Amino acid sequence: MKVLVIFYSTFGHVYKMAQAVVEGAKEVDGAEVILRRVAETLPDEVLKMIGAKDAQKAFASVPEVTLEELEGADAVIFGVPTRFGNMPAQMKAFLDSTGQQWANGALVGKVASVFVSTATQHGGQESTILSFHVPLLHQGFVIVGLPYTFQGQMRTDELTGGSPYGASTIAGGRGERMPSENELAAARFQGRHVAQIASKLAR
Repeated sequence: MKVLVIFYSTFGHVYKMAQAVVEGAKEVDGAEVILRRVAETLPDEVLKMIGAKDAQKAFASVPEVTLEELEGADAVIFGVPTRFGNMPAQMKAFLDSTGQQWANGALVGKVASVFVSTATQHGGQESTILSFHVPLLHQGFVIVGLPYTFQGQMRTDELTGGSPYGASTIAGGRGERMPSENELAAARFQGRHVAQIASKLAR
């Protein structure tokens, strides 16, 4: 049973969450978990200007995802930062390249889930996940979220991401805040939960 975790990260926040998702999915017996990234489309000079070039060195060695890997997975967990309440162009470009998979029905019945990062507490975490669901439903994915059995999303004693739609983190306006332990716990829970459902469907 293969779980594919695909992410796009600018400053490393989503990469950190993706690592936790992988950890959670690996807890499920029989799960083979693969971490992949989508291609960066911003020019190097832009990445340097916004201070992201050095941050991206942390995950530069993660291979870029292929469409063959997407087809071969039983579950796919996508991670993105938000861009004006929606997924970034880098991830959209990857999804837009799956026309042949749509035509062949190659992704129908696979499990899919989404986690995100935003700069602010109300910066589009839920809208990004929900709008991400639209192309996934067109492909025939079975959508899985983050159920309230993860009690961490009920917390009010600290600033934290997380909703029934998926795990999330709040990065801060300058990217100064890395995922908290509660947010990483949500990511691990989501990875494990998706892998458990995929395992049941695979059987």
